[in-house]
Parts: sequence; structure tokens; C-alpha cells
Amino acid sequence: MSNEKFNQIILDSKKILKEYDLCDDCLGRLFVKRLNVTSNKLLGKKIRKKIKHKNSKCFICKNQFDTFPVILKKLLETSNDYQFFTFLIGAILKPSFIDRDDTIRSKFSLRGIDSIKTAVTKELSKQFSKKTKSISDHDSPDLTLTINFKNGSIETRSKPVFVFGRYTKTSRSLSQKQKSCENCNGKGCSVCCYHGISSFESIEGQISKYLYNKFDAKQVKISWIGGEDKSSLVYNPGRPFFVKILDPKKRKVKFHKKIALREMSLLSLKIIPAFPKVPIRFNSLVELSISTENPIPKNSLKKFSQLSKSVVAIYDKFGKRIEKAIHSFKYKKTGDSSFMTILNVESGFPLRKFVVGEDVFPNLSDLLENRCRCTQIDFRDVEME
Repeated sequence: MSNEKFNQIILDSKKILKEYDLCDDCLGRLFVKRLNVTSNKLLGKKIRKKIKHKNSKCFICKNQFDTFPVILKKLLETSNDYQFFTFLIGAILKPSFIDRDDTIRSKFSLRGIDSIKTAVTKELSKQFSKKTKSISDHDSPDLTLTINFKNGSIETRSKPVFVFGRYTKTSRSLSQKQKSCENCNGKGCSVCCYHGISSFESIEGQISKYLYNKFDAKQVKISWIGGEDKSSLVYNPGRPFFVKILDPKKRKVKFHKKIALREMSLLSLKIIPAFPKVPIRFNSLVELSISTENPIPKNSLKKFSQLSKSVVAIYDKFGKRIEKAIHSFKYKKTGDSSFMTILNVESGFPLRKFVVGEDVFPNLSDLLENRCRCTQIDFRDVEME
């Protein structure tokens, strides 16, 4: 510590303390960067001892730093339910604190010093880190705690956890998606226990319920890689999906390779860094059961041979054309007026329209010259590109 610099700080401190009482933390903060030391409080004590000045009540913070043991206890109690490795502490101060701090800095031309708000969060972060053995992180903290010095409350926010997995489905009476809570339209309210969904009678409901319990969370957001009808089955290896788990209390969990739920199973669940940043393209291996209006003539199904490694044209109601690929196409007659196909198609392929011939060319009904109807759709595999 330079004697010359410290002597100048003593002179400046005398001018300030002549007009305003300051606590050790606020006094030291005004000069700590000049001396490249780390503790505001220790520097403040050293200055005060040199000047032989007694403090009554701090003009800036009203001795708020003296309440930190109580605040730290509340922070520890509030964070106790959460698993976290990194954290960020924020603060909402009374405007009068900031105004008085600005007054001192402006009046005495003090530049490049931390604000009272920064000093508060820095000191609390230092103490909180020491108690919890966790690391302060301003970029992407696991847990954010915001102290409101106006009313003494503490707000917590846990960083989302992202999960990838697959599911299989063995029931023909289980929908993929769950209806949102009618009271809050999916936002989360007391009626739905802040889940945002009405019940758990679906693929979405069962995945959500499992992850609520696993991560001690209230809400999850699922991103599906394709979808299926209520009556469709989904075979192993299953349909992929991504989940964003909001405000989880648990972060470090383990999954079994297979998790059996009601009429469905979860496979290969794992925690991932984030959702994919671009839309995922995928291919589906699909089994279709199809009935025809009239009996199927002998050898007429051979017309389908042209469909393997082909492209179909799809027209929307405005006449806009898009193309979707069929990578492979196998077929087998199952009755006088029925047959089944196994086809591998790219994402967004309109299966039912392809069967009946609704704005899709070529289509099965036109090729057979026989009106076709899809009676069942099952998914054998969904492969992401």
C-alpha cells in the first residue's frame, strides 16, 4: 500500500466525514480501488482509526451492512431446498440509498468506484459462497437469489434443466398431448398446482408428472419430435423428445435406462446442456394398415414399387407446392380389401392424405384406382438426422 496514496485518501476522507457520517463498508468502498485492496470494511476501519473518527449512523446505507448476518441466514434458509453449484445474488434497494450514494460520489468527484448496490451484492456473495461452498456466476448461475431491501423478501429463480429422451407407447387410447389448464391457459395457477396442465392422462401428462417428482419442479415444457394419433402405437427405440424443466430444486439426478409408466415407457433419459438451436429434421419408419372401398385385384399392389426412393408433391389450400421424400416403401396384402405398408418418410409427411389422395401426388388411392382409408398408424422408429 503506497503511503502517498494512503495519505491522500486520509485527506479526502476527512473532507467527507466532516460533512457525512459513513460506516466502514461505505467509507472503504470509496477508496478501495485506489489501493487495489479487496475488503471495503477493513480499509474503512483503517481510515477511521487513522483519523480517530467515530461513526454514529451511515449517511448512505443507514448501517445496512450490520444486518448482513440476518440476511445471510435468510439466504441460506431460502436456498436450502435447492441443489446448485453456482449462484448469483441480486438486490433491490430503496431509491433513497442510491440517491445518497450518488450525492457523495458527485459532490466529492469520486470516479470509478462500485455503487452501493454492487457493494451489497459483492459482500453478500462473498459470505454466501463461503457458507455454501458454491461459486458466484454472473453469466449462467444455477440459482439466482434477489433480496428486496424494501420489504425484506427474497425471490429465488433456478436455471432450467434440459432433458432428452424417448418414449414408447403400448396403448391405443393414450393421447400425446395434455390439455392446458382452462383457468390459466397453461401459465400455471393455484387451480392446476402451478403445473399449467389439467391432468396427467396423456403422454405429456405422465412425462411431466415423472419429471416434477424427479426434479422437484412445478412446470415442464416438452418439445416433440413429431407426433402420433391417440390410437397409434410407438415401438422401441421410441419417439424422441426434449424437455425444459422450469425452476427445478434438484439438478443432479440419475435415470434408469427404462422407466415404466402407465401404458408407456421412457427410455434413455439424460440431462443435456440446452434445447437444439435449430429445428430438428427426422425420418419416421411407419406401419400403416389400410382398407379399400373395393376388393384389391391380383398384382395391383405392384404399382407401389415406384414409391421407394421417390418424392411426393403436397399442395396447400393456396396452391403452394412442397415436396416430401419416401426413403423406402414395402407393402403386403392382408385381406381381400386390405393391405399394410411399412414406409420410411421424412418429417412432416402427411400420412393420411397420402393414403386417401387429398392434395398429395402420387397417392395410394390414385395408384390403386381404389379409394383407400387408413385404419391404423403405428411408429416403428423415429430417427433424428
